[in-house]
Amino acid sequence: MSTQMAAIATTAHSHPMSLATIESCFGPLYSSFGVYIEGQLQGFAISHQIFEDATLMDICIAPDSQGLGLGRSLLDSVIKSASEKGAETLFLEVRESGIAARALYIKDGFSETGRRKGYYRTGDGSEDAILMELSLIR
Repeated sequence: MSTQMAAIATTAHSHPMSLATIESCFGPLYSSFGVYIEGQLQGFAISHQIFEDATLMDICIAPDSQGLGLGRSLLDSVIKSASEKGAETLFLEVRESGIAARALYIKDGFSETGRRKGYYRTGDGSEDAILMELSLIR
């Protein structure tokens, strides 16, 4: 599954997680989620949780399957899993240029809590990472 995840990340992200990084995210502190169409992996999410803090490490949908609500489904799965495991807050960071991702997160109740200036590489320099969080205590 990790090689399929890396292949999707390569087509969907300008600077994807490496296969080695993805493989390092299979362990007791991590959860992985997949979304399939006709038996084919179309997207995935990886979260990391330590006690009451959970972090969405990556969420990725194959370009041909974007716009079908698969990202929402994955995000809902991450939130539900983190809540069930006792997380109080779900953290994430997103590229400033990730307009669709930011809209998804805001629609789901995430709020911006900060920025890391110039954190992500781009083809011609860098862009900010926007830090966001969602309270899971309801």
